[in-house]
Order: sequence, then structure tokens, then C-alpha cells
Amino acid sequence: MKEIRTEDAVGHVLCHDITQIIKDEKKGVLFKKGHVVREEDIPALLSVGKEHLFVWEKQEGILHENEAAEILYKISAGSHMHGSEIKEGKIELIADCNGILKIRRDALLAVNRLGEMMIASRHGDFPVKKGDKIAGTRIIPLVIEKEKMEHATEVAGADPIFSILPFHSKKAAIVTTGSEVQKGLIKDTFTPVLREKLEEYSCCVIGQTMPGDDRHQITRDILDFIDKGADMVICSGGMSVDPDDRTPGAIKDTGTEIITYGAPVLPGAMLLLSYYNKGEKLIPILGLPGCVMYARRTIFDLILPRIMADDPICAEEISAYGEGGLCLNCEICTFPNCGFGK
Repeated sequence: MKEIRTEDAVGHVLCHDITQIIKDEKKGVLFKKGHVVREEDIPALLSVGKEHLFVWEKQEGILHENEAAEILYKISAGSHMHGSEIKEGKIELIADCNGILKIRRDALLAVNRLGEMMIASRHGDFPVKKGDKIAGTRIIPLVIEKEKMEHATEVAGADPIFSILPFHSKKAAIVTTGSEVQKGLIKDTFTPVLREKLEEYSCCVIGQTMPGDDRHQITRDILDFIDKGADMVICSGGMSVDPDDRTPGAIKDTGTEIITYGAPVLPGAMLLLSYYNKGEKLIPILGLPGCVMYARRTIFDLILPRIMADDPICAEEISAYGEGGLCLNCEICTFPNCGFGK
């Protein structure tokens, strides 16, 4: 840094905070480190006794924090997001639509391990809304070697670290299993819960059947709904390991690819997730356990947003839910602003 007359400082970058003290009124920062001095700032600087300032002296191969922030933004920002104005060397990423936030976690870790720079974000694979803050980037010191930022670009790879998969309008079908519901012995309290959760994502229900415990009929109903244009088929009930629970076998009989039967999540351990290949389109077929009917948040709340964004879920990702997969059933539910599923 170098010392210059305050009147000559326009366009230069402050190397330290400038404090303002007004008796009985305030003591605080007038201008923060990294501020670019403007013509209108000169009177204020002189009023606090700053006739000389220490400013950053541009050197070959050395980047100011604002320049470095631009580089971090470029390696971070993907589709459906934009950056905020640079403030004190920080740029924030803001969502441009509702959707699922995807993070290349290996790239995020690689950049943050380099030191002297950071990218902080919210959790990936969770919904974001238009206008939500996704991440923030900045370097730690005021200046940094250009070579280090080039290395950050290299370890991050060619693709952006963050992207958003927008939600899509979908048509769902419900196959309600269980002879007790089919015969009217108990009231169907499962379907209203499903409809409410689907409506959160503007997903319409095109039909519902009640095939009881007839395994072959359950299979036929699923395939019939797919032929009628369903983008997703949800089978409710009959998901335990009891011999008279026919839903898992009926789903398997459709020829679908079973991703998982079981998940390390409570509530929701008996989830069945599969994808039916209809040409180039994958149709999710779900077998939902009874807990979805009475628990406020379950495995269904974790996977439904991803399904609505056409984000395929693999078995390894289901297994990873084990850490964070225990819902604490808080008296006041704050999901998704809690640890469930993270």
C-alpha cells in the first residue's frame, strides 16, 4: 500500500477502515477497507481528519478483492441465477426461479481447501425460491495473487459449482391399496395428505384407483395411468414386509427399475422408489409407507421436490440420507430450515 493526499485518492482503494466519531452520537465505520474512494467522499474524509490515506497500490500479478470476487462468481454461478453487486469484496448468488439447488460438492470442497478464499452456500438438493440467496463468495485478504485465482478456476473444473433445476408442472396418479380402504371399512386419510403436498408444487392429480390387495390389479392400474399420461404414480399403503402387503411386488411387476426398497430415514424407512422407462421419459413410481399419512415431514418431503425438478435420484443418494435422516418431530416444525435430510 502507499500513502497519498486525500484529495488525490479518487478511484483508489482504501487499505483500512476509516472511523468516524461524533460526540454523544456515534462511533463507527465511515468507510470500510476495500472502499473505492469517490469525489463525493473527499469532504467526509477530511472532516474526520484524514488528510492522507493509505491506499492499495496496483501491482502486476496481484488482484484486489473485488477482482477476485468476480472470478469466484464466474466459477460458481450456473443456470437460473444472478450475482449481486460487489460489496466489500463479496458477491452473492441469487435464484432467478423456483427449483432445486444442485451443487458440485467435490468442486466446492476443492476451492474452499485452497485457503485465502471461500464459497459458502445453503444445502444442495433442497428447494429454493426466486429471490433466495444461494451462496456468497469472497477472498479472505484484501489482495491475492492472480496465480491463486487461476488455480481456483482450474480445480473447480469447467462446469459451474451451482445450478438450479426449475420445477415442472406434472400430472400425478394415486393408487390406494388395502382392502380395508377398498371396502370402506376405514376412511381414506392418505389421499388428502398427498393432494396437499402435490399442490405445493402445482402438481395435478389425474386419477385415483382403489384396487385393494389384488397384486395384479395394482400393476394394471399403475400401467394404465402411465398410458393415460401420468408423469408420476404414487402407491399409498401396503409397504410393510407382511406377506399380505402386495404393493412392492405389484410395482416390481410393472417392469420398472427399482432404485431402493427401504431408506435410512425416519419417518419413511419403507419407501420404494423406482423409475419406469417409457421411451426417453422416466416415470417415477413410488410406494409410500403409512407414516406419510400422519407424520408432518417424512422421506416423501425430501424426494418430492427433486422429482418435480426432473432430478433423478440414485440409490447412493438415498443411502446418504442416513446422516440427517432422523426427524426430531419438533413441536413447532420449521422444515426445511432444520437438519432433517441434511
